[in-house]
Amino acid sequence: MEIGSILTGKVTGITKFGAFVALPDGRSGMVHISEVAHTYVNDIREHLTEEQEVTVKVIGVNPEGRVNFSIKKATAPPPRKEASFTGARRPAPAGPPSFEDKLKAFMSDSESKLSGMKDTSRPRRRK
Repeated sequence: MEIGSILTGKVTGITKFGAFVALPDGRSGMVHISEVAHTYVNDIREHLTEEQEVTVKVIGVNPEGRVNFSIKKATAPPPRKEASFTGARRPAPAGPPSFEDKLKAFMSDSESKLSGMKDTSRPRRRK
């Protein structure tokens, strides 16, 4: 079994941190939860089931002979979606910023700087 090999196997067990995959030749290995999908995986059972046939790529073999697989590296990533400007991020307005925009930026910056400063208005008590 060489690193980089693409193989087909069956999921034999699922844990919180990954899934165990058995190959037809009797060897097996593990797919860590971070190597299951191209997106964040919170619950591995949303992506895999026991006895499911999966395509895996060998990404590591440690000195004890344990094999690490990746499902996401064995498949092409999904196409990227175009960025939409709904929600918090809006495109920058064309032209120079208005007075209101400059004032808003100044006030936000000032508040963050003031919150980081110590309160020096009260005298310190000496022991």
